[in-house]
Amino acid sequence: MNRECRPGRDGVLRVGMVISLVLLTGCATGPTANPRDPLEPFNRGMYQFNDAVDRAVIKPVATVYRDVLPSPVRTGVTNFFANLQDAWSIVNNALQLKGEAAGDSLARFGVNTFLGLGGVLDIASEMQIERHTEDFGQTLGHWGVGAGPYLVLPLMGPSTVRDTAALPVDAQGNLVSGVNDVSTRNSLTALSLLNRRSRLLDASKMLDQVALDPYTFTRDAFLQRRLNDVYDGYPPDDNGSPPAVEESSAK
Repeated sequence: MNRECRPGRDGVLRVGMVISLVLLTGCATGPTANPRDPLEPFNRGMYQFNDAVDRAVIKPVATVYRDVLPSPVRTGVTNFFANLQDAWSIVNNALQLKGEAAGDSLARFGVNTFLGLGGVLDIASEMQIERHTEDFGQTLGHWGVGAGPYLVLPLMGPSTVRDTAALPVDAQGNLVSGVNDVSTRNSLTALSLLNRRSRLLDASKMLDQVALDPYTFTRDAFLQRRLNDVYDGYPPDDNGSPPAVEESSAK
């Protein structure tokens, strides 16, 4: 595959990584800064930029997408991209030595790909095969790599320094990136992002209505979700010790 024909997404990833490194080495913070968000002045500016682009372009297009396409079609699109994520989850579960989860991800991908019309139908869920979604940022966290400061990336939104560093690996693990035809690859990438945004329309509307500070609400919710993702729903307590969990309830 011609690497020079990569879509703009790889460029965005590189820009995000450069921004992270520059800010970490050159951004001064005050004594009252949130320890999880020492780059808050930059992050707030980037949040406002992303929000402006979203309101002007992305949200209206996502609204049309949701209103025009029938629900079964949108569900099929969601299932298709979730199936591709299951393929990458096989690798990350294996890297985390989660044998059962890797087996479930492999079974899900096989069943949905071959029986579910390439993943458009979620047959695996009907067979009660559990989904264990994992990405490379979670794999790094599993092996003790700290999340680092909260970071808002241009157009891509909430992240952390660890997750930003993992993005190029996740991009390579995305099966869409292996599509040789550039126009097809770019179309699939755009469809994935548009479908994802359409599914968040109700959540963003609620955020505008109830959150006194949408930036803080988004940041705290994202960081809590990523912590739960890394620890499979059982994050450590404030002292850094994992909570006691009944063996039968652990994943």
